[in-house]
Amino acid sequence: MQSPGFWRDRTVLVTGATGLLGGWLVQELAARGARIVALVRDGSPRSMFLRERMHDRVPTVQGDLGDAALLRRALCEYEIDTVFHLAAQTLVGVAKADPAGTLEANVRGTWNLLEAARSAGTKQVVVASSDKAYGCSEELPYRETHPLQGKYPYDVSKSCADLICRMYACTYATPVAITRCGNLFGGGDLNFSRTIPGVIQATLAGERFVIRSDGKFVRDFLYVEDAVDGYLRLAEALAANRDLAGEAFNFSLELKLTVLDVVRAVLERMRRTDLEPVIQNVASSEIREQSMVAEKARDVLGWAPRFGLDTGLERTISWYTAFFQEAGRGARPSEATGR
Repeated sequence: MQSPGFWRDRTVLVTGATGLLGGWLVQELAARGARIVALVRDGSPRSMFLRERMHDRVPTVQGDLGDAALLRRALCEYEIDTVFHLAAQTLVGVAKADPAGTLEANVRGTWNLLEAARSAGTKQVVVASSDKAYGCSEELPYRETHPLQGKYPYDVSKSCADLICRMYACTYATPVAITRCGNLFGGGDLNFSRTIPGVIQATLAGERFVIRSDGKFVRDFLYVEDAVDGYLRLAEALAANRDLAGEAFNFSLELKLTVLDVVRAVLERMRRTDLEPVIQNVASSEIREQSMVAEKARDVLGWAPRFGLDTGLERTISWYTAFFQEAGRGARPSEATGR
């Protein structure tokens, strides 16, 4: 499916370039010779994008998704061919505390971006959704044909954004496709409220990780470099086949893991099984069980994860170990509280 040289000299806008996925995607696009433009709202100094000085090689547009005029200008001025729309408010806890801000970023931000792409005649748009878009369902694992029925603030924002993408594809023939990934993990995720970076940080500090839930919430996971591969394959497929417009694709390891399973897997690889996590059991407004099937991505895109859970965790632990050593300070256990 992947075409040698497809990305060389192709102009690409990446929103959310300072996030986990954004940093790895920009790095891979640069390696493939793309001409990248990044939309950056906040200059997080510890993000991969800034720490590795990608901004020295990549033009940046400073602003956010609420500025529709800015988005139109960026797409037209840089003659953008392909957009990877990753920018969003991604934290479940923040969404619960600030539902209006989350809907503003994730819903209005998506339609602003798609309207700009429609006006500018952008050739491909890939929008980052989430398995959370499916919401609470008694029928698992999720397939792309499942209804979108978000109930809680973050989930609803993703359900809405997905439907908006399909509206633009079906009504205006906007060439947009949707990714729904399991929980992404890998080096560069600086949201230490998330499980995997949180438990690594706490363990490096010699502290017990705090799980907000009862530890039995079930999640599907995906290593970030496999997600990057999925995004690139989907954009290439969309360029070759406009019939994929409006389609969604699941990407995951297809593993049903409890939070406690994942925490203990990290502790085992860090040789700190003595640091048994603390179970708070106070989490609320979150989906209890999620799992996905990635058969469609395998069949249509020829995608399959190259990194299993074991290899992905090993690479992730190595990244954070080097990160904290380079920073010249210890991990801050007070930040390390996850699901």
